[in-house]
Amino acid sequence: MVQETINGVTYKLPGGLNAFQKKLYAHLINWKWQNITSVPGINNYKGRKIKYDAFLPASVIPQYPAIYPPVLGDLIAHQTRPGFNFRMHLYFNHMASSQAANINLFLPLLLNKNANDILRRLKPDFKRLNTGDLYKGFRIEYWDDPYGDLKDKNKRTGTDADLAISYFNENEERCLWLIEHKLTEKEFTQCGGYRSKGKKPRHDCNKSFSDILKDKNTCYYHDVCKYRYWDYTDLNQSFFANHGTHPHCPFKGGMNQLWRNQLLGMAIEKRGTYKHVYFSVVRHPRNTALDKTLNEYSQLIHHNAKFLVFDSSIVVNIAGSIPDPELQKWVEWYRGLYGV
Repeated sequence: MVQETINGVTYKLPGGLNAFQKKLYAHLINWKWQNITSVPGINNYKGRKIKYDAFLPASVIPQYPAIYPPVLGDLIAHQTRPGFNFRMHLYFNHMASSQAANINLFLPLLLNKNANDILRRLKPDFKRLNTGDLYKGFRIEYWDDPYGDLKDKNKRTGTDADLAISYFNENEERCLWLIEHKLTEKEFTQCGGYRSKGKKPRHDCNKSFSDILKDKNTCYYHDVCKYRYWDYTDLNQSFFANHGTHPHCPFKGGMNQLWRNQLLGMAIEKRGTYKHVYFSVVRHPRNTALDKTLNEYSQLIHHNAKFLVFDSSIVVNIAGSIPDPELQKWVEWYRGLYGV
């Protein structure tokens, strides 16, 4: 923990934040102080209890004070419905929680009577929300339960999307839209196999995409963990059209999470329940730290239409253009909280 003074105000912050993170953290903490409490929360780190201003204190956590109030009932109903419960992230009660920000961005729209109009303007093939599927047409922390075709899912880890939206396209085909939300993160989740202490000399991450497909056991995830990432990559080689520009495995760094989420979509599509499955990343408009990885991934897949990137300000502006009092109230609330 470091004490940092920003615009004359001192904050208890984690170290190593970039300029954007410091600015947004300060904004989020100011919002917390004005709307919830000035009491810092506690982060338990290696047996130490460290006070941080961005954490919510235990006394207010049961009230979900950083969740948009009108959607709280549906959030709890979703979480408590058998088969639809999901794991709250470790830092869900942090003001910079991407999981909470994702809920605050999409649930007010998905539950609004204008949902189809808003989503159609975000995704041109969208016709209408499939409200009879999942939980009212969406699911938080979605994975292909009960199949788990990537074979990487357990209680602690595995590939899932922050949100899945079930819809019909203009051809009346059932489609699924997977969304990953990033708020202040500097990077996407990187490859755990690349850093694993269990790696053997045969697990050579310097091999190329093509070489790994020839011998998938080159990858620690495939050989030891028995994850099926490379099996689904093999089935969809043409999707990664520009892999030849990468002399080594492209998925050691931040592209690993993008790759796995895309593969999740491919596995779901192969099952046939949904005709088309798309994957998108939505991020805070001023979080440019993700640009390098996003651009590299877009180049790798030759800007395939199955992958789309947009920022939260676009969503808010679309909703704000609709003359609906409920939406207008949410837009003001969301902009105030996240500085969009």
